[in-house]
Amino acid sequence: MKNLFPSESCKETQLNAFNPQSWLQVERGKLSKFSSQSSSSIESLIKVPEPPILPFFKPVDYVEVLAQIHEELESCPPQERSNLYLLQFQVFRGLGEVKLMRRSLRSAWQRASTVQEKLIFGAWLKYEKQGEELIADLLASCGKCALEFGPIDIASQLPADSNTSSNEAVVMSGNEILKTVIFRIGDEKIVCDRQKIAGLSAPFHAMLNGCFTESLQEDIDLSENNISPSGMRAIHEFCMTGSLGEVPPNLLLEILIFGNKFCCESLKDACGRKLASLVSSRDDAVELIDYALEENSPVLAASCLQVFLHELPDCLNDNRVLEILSDANRQQRSIMVGPASFSLYCFLSEVAMALDPRSDTTACFLERLVESAESCRQRLLACHQLGCVRLLRKEYDEAEQLFEAALSAGHVYSVAGLARLGYLKGHKLWSYDKLSSVISSFTPLGWMYQERSLYCEGDKRWEDLEKATDCSLMRKQNVQAALAEINQVLGFKLALECLELRFCFYLALENYEAAFCDVQAILTLSPDYRMFEGRVAASQLRMLVREHVESWTTADCWLQLYDRWSSVDDIGSLSVIYQMLESDAAKGVLYFRQSLLLLRLNCPEAAMRSLQLARQHASNEHERLVYEGWILYDTGHCEEGLRKAEESISLKRSFEAFFLKAYALADSSQDPSCSSTVVSLLEDALKCPSDRLRKGQALNNLGSVYVDCGKLELAADCYINALKIRHTRAHQGLARVHFLKNDKTAAYLEMTKLIEKARNNASAYEKRSEYCERELTKADLEMVTRLDPLRVYPYRYRAAVLMDSHKEKEAIAELSRAIAFKADLHLLHLRAAFHEHIGDVLGALRDCRAALSVDPNHQEMLELHSRVNSHEP
Repeated sequence: MKNLFPSESCKETQLNAFNPQSWLQVERGKLSKFSSQSSSSIESLIKVPEPPILPFFKPVDYVEVLAQIHEELESCPPQERSNLYLLQFQVFRGLGEVKLMRRSLRSAWQRASTVQEKLIFGAWLKYEKQGEELIADLLASCGKCALEFGPIDIASQLPADSNTSSNEAVVMSGNEILKTVIFRIGDEKIVCDRQKIAGLSAPFHAMLNGCFTESLQEDIDLSENNISPSGMRAIHEFCMTGSLGEVPPNLLLEILIFGNKFCCESLKDACGRKLASLVSSRDDAVELIDYALEENSPVLAASCLQVFLHELPDCLNDNRVLEILSDANRQQRSIMVGPASFSLYCFLSEVAMALDPRSDTTACFLERLVESAESCRQRLLACHQLGCVRLLRKEYDEAEQLFEAALSAGHVYSVAGLARLGYLKGHKLWSYDKLSSVISSFTPLGWMYQERSLYCEGDKRWEDLEKATDCSLMRKQNVQAALAEINQVLGFKLALECLELRFCFYLALENYEAAFCDVQAILTLSPDYRMFEGRVAASQLRMLVREHVESWTTADCWLQLYDRWSSVDDIGSLSVIYQMLESDAAKGVLYFRQSLLLLRLNCPEAAMRSLQLARQHASNEHERLVYEGWILYDTGHCEEGLRKAEESISLKRSFEAFFLKAYALADSSQDPSCSSTVVSLLEDALKCPSDRLRKGQALNNLGSVYVDCGKLELAADCYINALKIRHTRAHQGLARVHFLKNDKTAAYLEMTKLIEKARNNASAYEKRSEYCERELTKADLEMVTRLDPLRVYPYRYRAAVLMDSHKEKEAIAELSRAIAFKADLHLLHLRAAFHEHIGDVLGALRDCRAALSVDPNHQEMLELHSRVNSHEP
């Protein structure tokens, strides 16, 4: 699913902002050739695929759903909490909020009420961390254990069966109960304590103490009950001591079967626990789980399941495992996971979809998910997901039934699936009307207009696309206008499909240098990417375009890199570095620089891959330690990253080691006095050999530290020196210095210089808006929204201005525009405050609860929620 249905949300850098309005508190943080091309040739080259129907939970009002979940979490029984956190996970997944998704998953794991839930969510979190084995090894080298989601001892955590009650001896009229009983098995006799055996189960009690013939017999034949003499002796030993002792596995299985036949729950439980301790491999689990399910042994079944889950996704290539997981009926699922069947198949479905959403395995797991759904919300999610898979598999009738079921359960987004099916069946007008009905019935969302645009032509289509995204692509086949549109999108979201589309535009314009740049950026992000609907490898297209591009020497590459770096052209810089990696240059340094660019472009997974390649290609030990330090730092292990930097410096004083140490120390220390140490480290870094690109970054960082310390003249010197070596971003720091010196005009002019030089400058306009009067501020922020409609600060500012003007409804509407696409704590907090101000207690309470779903520990939000909650009618 990660490959087929991308849903990553754009992140946003927090602002350093000052605003006079009382309603807004923003925290400080950190060409002519086209004329020869016919429109038909353009259309044959460029084919934009229809947007997929995403297999996600996408409520029309996600704020309302998050608020409901939060309210239910406050009052529900403990055993229901993990399911609510799983639902919260699904909401955040529909929004593309990866960090919030993982936090919800972790909450489900922490609040699990059964050991089966614990193992499912633990395995899920482990699966989410796949590929991080290197990080675990690095942490181990620092003496820190990272096996948080390793296997658990299920037998010790599942309580022993409490249904076993000792059956008192009963005196029958006229007969004294015999003290012993002899069980004959073949030629052997096993003497047992009659009352101890009778205490094993109700059937044994009735047989030995009740009105059956055996109650009067001292000698009873058990030869036909599939128990061996050794097994019976072990059972008697269990009756006398309460434990099974050292019993071989084959005998344990025999006793388990016997215990289940005669309802000996304590005996079964003891056997299951013994056998569970022997499950150490997939083969063991495959062999034993059949016994566990047949003989109703939850401990053994859960232990076997744990092995399968911790080997995902690899074990889905094992037909034996697939058969077990796919064919389990309701009773068997209950034995394996108790009431956590829905959670199990949610997890399995996700893994299967990531491997192949069209596969029989995916469809089968989703069928089990539908069967396991108990609540309305679970059913709508399961039906919608299976509907999406049926649609992909071209099983249109089944897909239609499932989308109808999801829609009936309240999932309005499933109407997109029905509309798509109607279109495929030739009912285009019906599909258009279906979407129009939804648009008129609910607060319209972008996906509604986007989907409806597929079912109309001409101006109507462009109107819907404008409403969906505020941009129209390839309008009237004008490739230059289309290029401008796609450049706007790439200005705020680096998406492979957008790069591929722009590559096609450049080919249409015969701009091979630009096309070459884009295909190299694509290969940096995804080395195995295939273009034109998967028909052609991007690497092959690169080779073809390369024939039309002038070759660069190493010196040319460095000049090009400086040009692109100074113009803040991060995509162009990526392309140059990709080309440089073909040379004999030191690859570790190049991969490291690649990782820095990818982080700046909000591509953390690709950045981590580049960092790992930098480590692999490090030319010496001290360089390798620096890259390991950055890997640890970027994954949240700041102190361990700091330790790697110190280890590197002990081997050799280098720019990168000092830079890493300064970065990690500034982030890990809460002591304000550490700023002098950070300054010293950055000064040490600048004394070491490095290229101007990195020295510019160090000077910029040093300037920021000086500003925080109030040393404005020293800060200005750093920024000016950084600008001298073409570190263009230093304009922003210098503007801040001017502003702190009460020279807003100079600050405004400095940011104007950055806007003129930078390629993608939404953030520059946003920053400049702080240094001018209200009307110019509004104009700059309108430009920000045009350049990057997903940045939320402009919406917050405009809402605050409207609130100052007593236009409360308009202020709330402005915030709602941004909340529709971004689950942002500050937006929700501000709207809750606005609702409280106008006396809308229910609206304020809803926003408070949704905000606390985003950050449960936000102190101001907790205080506002408490205040509003006290006024709830």
